[in-house]
Amino acid sequence: MALKKKDKFSSLLSDMAVNLKESANYFADYKLKNVSDLQIFFEKMKEYETKGDTYVHEVIKELNNAFITPIEREDILHLAMSIDDVLDGFEHTAALFEMYSIIQADEYMLKMVDAIRNAAIEIEKAIELLANKKLLQIREHAIIIKDYESKCDGILRQSIKQLFAVEKDPIRIIQYKEIYENLEEIADDCQGVANTLETIIMKNA
Repeated sequence: MALKKKDKFSSLLSDMAVNLKESANYFADYKLKNVSDLQIFFEKMKEYETKGDTYVHEVIKELNNAFITPIEREDILHLAMSIDDVLDGFEHTAALFEMYSIIQADEYMLKMVDAIRNAAIEIEKAIELLANKKLLQIREHAIIIKDYESKCDGILRQSIKQLFAVEKDPIRIIQYKEIYENLEEIADDCQGVANTLETIIMKNA
């Protein structure tokens, strides 16, 4: 049986979701050993973010040229932009690690990054279901993404409480707090993707 060919919007969104998952895996798995690794880490995250921007431009171009779209135009654009927000967050956080010369991620950072990576995996699964018109099955992935965001909320509170209790260096407090908050914002952006997907289900299922 021949596989049904994806429409161009589904293909582009799938490419974006795969790029996001790959960037999340790289972000989570990259081992920082010294300060020079930080530049490599940032540049690679910048590459993923630039690739994501290229996909967004492609989506906009296709929307301008398309007579009929599989779902509403603004929903396609909103979904593409919300995936791109997650990539922007990764790139910005990698820039902070590089700017502050932080090569040792603590347990709170690692827990948040792991939750975000898992959320990115769920996003990719959900976008694949969207491409295959299996809208109702998307909801369970949206719920899981939101659970990961809640988990990051809790980790953020613990991390800041611990930071103020233990750290004596005010500059270190500012740096670590900013990184914790940026990681939590990435989780928020993952939830933004889930919210957009739920809107699409509501309108089209």
